[in-house]
Amino acid sequence: MCCGTHVSNLSDLQVIKILGTEKGKKNKTNLIFLAGNRVLKWMERSYGAEKALTALLKCGAEDHVEAVRKLQSSTKLLQKNNLNLLRDLAVHIARCLRNSPDCGGVVTLHRKEGDSEFMNIIANEIGSEDTLLLLTVGDEKGAGLFLLAGPAEAVETLGPRVAEVLEGKGAGKKGRFQGKASNMSRRAEARALLQDYVGTPSTEE
Repeated sequence: MCCGTHVSNLSDLQVIKILGTEKGKKNKTNLIFLAGNRVLKWMERSYGAEKALTALLKCGAEDHVEAVRKLQSSTKLLQKNNLNLLRDLAVHIARCLRNSPDCGGVVTLHRKEGDSEFMNIIANEIGSEDTLLLLTVGDEKGAGLFLLAGPAEAVETLGPRVAEVLEGKGAGKKGRFQGKASNMSRRAEARALLQDYVGTPSTEE
C-alpha cells in the first residue's frame, strides 16, 4: 500500500519514518509517518532545534527534557514568591495610604507592576466609606488595568466616565468598578474628574 504517496514503486520513497499512531474512527488506527524528502527536512529541523537547545540549556540532547522540567519548576517557584511579595507590598501601600493624614476625598495610585488582585487588596485594606480610590497598573502611557473604589453611588456614576477617559471598558458593583484601559497617559484627567465630583484636592502616590 502506498498510503497516499502514489508512487509506481515503494523504492521511489527512499525512506519512510513512522512517527506514531493515533486512534481513528470505528476502532481503526491512523498511522502517522513521513516519506521521501519530507523525512530529510524533518531531520534537518530536528537537528537544528537540538543544536539550539544544547547551546541554551548547556547540556546534551539526552538531558534536554530534564533540564526544561527543572527550569519550569524554578519558574513556578519564582512566580509564587513574586506573587507573595506583590501581595505584601499591596498591604504595605494600603496601610501607608490609610494612615496618611491626607487620606479621604480622592486618592490615586499608579504602579507599573501589579494586577487586579494587587489593586483589590489595596482597596480592601483602605476601605471605601469616605474615600474615592483610583488605582491603575501598567504602562504609564499605554495599556493597563484600573480600579475605582468608593461609595457605591459615586462609583456607579463615575466608573463608566473614568473608563471613557482612559479609553477602556469595565464593569462593577457594590462600590467597585474595574476594567482595562488603553491610554494610561490620561490618568490626570481621570483624577480631575474625581476631584470635580467630590470638590476636594486629591492625594497622589
